Amino acid sequence: MTGARRYIGLDPGLRNTGWGVIEAENNNLRHIANGSVATDSSLETAQRLRQLHDGLAEVLARWSPTEAAVEETFVNRNARSTLQLGLARGVVLLAPALVGLSVFEYSPNKIKKSVVGAGHADKHQVDVMVRHLLPGCEPADMDATDALAVAICHVHHAALNRRTLVLQAAAV
Repeated sequence: MTGARRYIGLDPGLRNTGWGVIEAENNNLRHIANGSVATDSSLETAQRLRQLHDGLAEVLARWSPTEAAVEETFVNRNARSTLQLGLARGVVLLAPALVGLSVFEYSPNKIKKSVVGAGHADKHQVDVMVRHLLPGCEPADMDATDALAVAICHVHHAALNRRTLVLQAAAV
């Protein structure tokens, strides 16, 4: 794809952070790669966050996306789980920013609506549509599937996001 833009979608988690890289040109999407960065649960939180950062840094260096999109956090009933997810999310937002990428965030409902057409779609529906929109794609796991959905969502909203950033910069 000449003139294609490359995007990475990220689905944050301290245990596993899914990632998916796609290219888009006009209305055509192409799967590039996907996977998950796993951390060792026997390590202290700080070391796990470092593992997460290092894994994402490798992915970003290898696949050279032009923009990043991250799923927003939802609040769990368990405060400890919510805090750990928030810490992981901080690393997931920081890693692409450190290499100069613009980072955009999308709610789970917006992602599902963009990919499936319904904001309350289940994981199976998201998986089916990701495979349909990215022919030949075999996601590594559900975290990678979710990350690919984030990337697809971003493609649908990227042009508007870029125009908004230009307008904001001009207003300063």
